[in-house]
Order: sequence, then structure tokens, then C-alpha cells
Amino acid sequence: MKAINTVTGTASPEQLGTTLMHEHLLIGWAGWELDCAAPKFERKAALKNCVERLKEVRDLGLETFVDPCPMDIGRDVNFMAEVASASGVRIICATGLYKEDLGNTAYFKQRTVDDIASVYISEINKGVGDTGIKAGIIKCATGKGQVTKYEEMCLRAAARAHKATGAPITTHTEDGTMGREQLEIFASEGADLSHVIIGHSCGSSDLSYHTAMLDRGCTLGFDRFGLDFLHPDKLRLAALIGLLGVGYENQLVLSHDTVTCWLGRGLDLTPETAKLVANWTPTHVFKNIVPALKRAGVGDAKIRTMLVENPRRYFQN
Repeated sequence: MKAINTVTGTASPEQLGTTLMHEHLLIGWAGWELDCAAPKFERKAALKNCVERLKEVRDLGLETFVDPCPMDIGRDVNFMAEVASASGVRIICATGLYKEDLGNTAYFKQRTVDDIASVYISEINKGVGDTGIKAGIIKCATGKGQVTKYEEMCLRAAARAHKATGAPITTHTEDGTMGREQLEIFASEGADLSHVIIGHSCGSSDLSYHTAMLDRGCTLGFDRFGLDFLHPDKLRLAALIGLLGVGYENQLVLSHDTVTCWLGRGLDLTPETAKLVANWTPTHVFKNIVPALKRAGVGDAKIRTMLVENPRRYFQN
């Protein structure tokens, strides 16, 4: 896309600058609004919290924040626009639907692939509801070890919307599985795989899994740094450094998949698990991961490529 939709207007790829490609301001699991025993959502406090968090990472060099929250788990594009305006960080939002086990699926299971694609296309070309805020990317997701019939419909709809609008695709994968299958579905629909990010690929440290996808021309998201209870950072780093060492720097992006505020109840963490997410903040890449890459001999040029050049290339037609 030559003009990229952001929540506060359009931007060119050259304007994106340093970009985190997969973070969230708000998440609410489907049905959160029915939990009358959950803490009440305090919008003003949540807004303040998100603005402060983005200002903190802005001061470390961040210019653009991609929030690929799909439309069925708490997406609030007006909230995103308020945060962007107050923080000075550009935010790109998504259209799309989440994986079957955690999404809000009943209505769209009764629709066709083209019905779903038409929703995505409308949110990209016309805007989300009556907000006038247009989605800049398409999000889709699969669960662990399988692609359900419903998820396949959403993947095919994403590919068709991508072809109709030029908007790129970003995905959720679970525990480093089903990325290859996602690509196969996208390719069968004629999607341009150079504008596809297979998200959470760092959930696996199997380099044969990674290279099989990279050799098809897509980008991989190493975008869950800080979530050590799912997969340790040292293994994410080991795989990333290995891929950089054999020349894949032009197809890798970095992020954390953080959630700044929850609608309803958030993650239920034990004390031990909480220790394993101590670094799960949007500053972690800048404060800890980049220094670790440099200690391993990764040069500034490759780090810039992952944080600046690859996001720019992903959005360009």
C-alpha cells in the first residue's frame, strides 16, 4: 500500500520509521462484557496507562505501533486513535477474525468466504463502523496443530481481501505450528506472500520450520519476546541469530505481543508464571533484545533492517 491506513490518517511506508509489528493496547476475550463479577473497565485510566506506556517506548525510538487486534476480541479503534494522538506514536489497526477457540464465531460461521472478505474490504476501504478509521492490515489466526474449517474460511477471506485492497496480512500461530499450512492456503488464493507475516513463529526454534516458510518469500514474526512461560527468550534469540547468520535478515520483524490493558479479566498467572513475564513490555526489545543481539555479533544494520526496513517493505506495493 502506497498510502497506509493508520488510526489518525494515512502515512507513507517511508514515514513509519522504527516499528513494533505486533502489540496490543486492549484485549477482551469473547464474552468479556458478560462477566458482571469482573472489575469494571475504567476507560480514562486505561487511556492514561496506554499513553504512558507508548510515550515510554517512544522515548526509546519507537515511531509506529501495529495493533493487530481482530474485530472479535475487544478491538476499539476510537481508543487507539486517542492513544495515538496523545502519545505521538503512529498506530495501525487491523480488520479480521481470531482463531476459533477464542474468537466470537457464531455469526461468521454462517457466512461464506466472500461474505467475510467483503467485511474486511469495507473496513479497509471505508472504515470500521461509522468511525471513519480504516484498517491498515488484515489479521487471521489458527490454533495449535490444526486449521479448522472456520479458520480456513477466515484465511481465505484474508487472502481475497488482500488481493482486492493491497492491504498486507499478519497472522497468529500457536506454539510454532501451522505457519506452513497458512502459507499454503494463502498461496492457493493467489496472495502475494511477500506481504504476509506469519506471526509468533518464534514459538518454535526449529530452523527447518522457519526456513521452509522463509524460502516461500514471506516474513516471520519474532514477536513474542518476553513471554518466557510460552517459549524462553534464549531459544527465541538462538533461532533468530541463526536465521540472521544465514542471510534471512530481510524477512524478519520483532515485537512482543504485549497487552497493555484487559477488558474483563486478563491472564490468570501464578506467582511462578508471573516471574516469567517480567520482561513482557513494549520496551523489552529496545532495552534487552537489541543489546543481546549486539553481544552475539549482530550489527546495527541488521537490527535496523528488522525494525525499520522490513516493516516498510511489508507495507509497500
